[in-house]
Amino acid sequence: MLVDSHCHLDFPEFAPELDAVLARANEAGVGTCVTIGTTLAKFANVRAVAERFEQVWCSVGIHPHEAQVEPLDSAAPLIERARAPKVVGIGESGLDYYYEHSPRDKQQTNFRHHIAAARDLKLPLIVHTRDAEDDTIAILREEMDAAPFTGLIHCFTGTKKLADAALDLGFCISVSGIATFKKSDELRAVIKDVPLDRLLVETDAPYLAPMPYRGKRNEPAFVVNTAAMLAELKGVPREELAEATTDNFFRLFTQAKRPLK
Repeated sequence: MLVDSHCHLDFPEFAPELDAVLARANEAGVGTCVTIGTTLAKFANVRAVAERFEQVWCSVGIHPHEAQVEPLDSAAPLIERARAPKVVGIGESGLDYYYEHSPRDKQQTNFRHHIAAARDLKLPLIVHTRDAEDDTIAILREEMDAAPFTGLIHCFTGTKKLADAALDLGFCISVSGIATFKKSDELRAVIKDVPLDRLLVETDAPYLAPMPYRGKRNEPAFVVNTAAMLAELKGVPREELAEATTDNFFRLFTQAKRPLK
């Protein structure tokens, strides 16, 4: 079994055929998905998808792009929503200095409140970071020194510096379809050195479809292609890669329940 640890099943791209999308995931051996919160305003939709399907869990969070629209002054709004039974993580949150859709200070403030919620609820933090490695590392280290929490870097596209820092913090690293792209040699070189017991796989669907589906709408079934690349990269059988990444997921996302065999 594989787990798609990060997708966006509430997005309108999936609305016409969500049942079929999840049926294809099951047929491909993807037995669990996490649909990710990106705004509080739309969290009810995220939760509804998770509650509709037994194999789907969810998170609550505010994407850094939305930090100006949904600024936080405490962790309370996150904590309140995260008490829903199918919430298994906090995020996605973090820093995105590539697009800068929100001011950096608001992104950083929201990020710290997400960390506080993750720490309070003992749920993993789902971190988005783009063109913001130094500040991401600094905030994670500062907050970890204050009190521990768990988490992962989602859709990892960073440097060895970020990977090493995340691993030193006890974080996992989640690999998306980007790592299958022909021009991702440097990224694959970094991922190759990440221990197998720290790796997760994801789609970030409907975005970032892996090869050979690049340019098409992504969906959870396609995580199989990313996992196959990762198995080859790590030099292990596909079954071993699937077992390891699935075990890693359930060890990190402790509130998610394995599907019955």
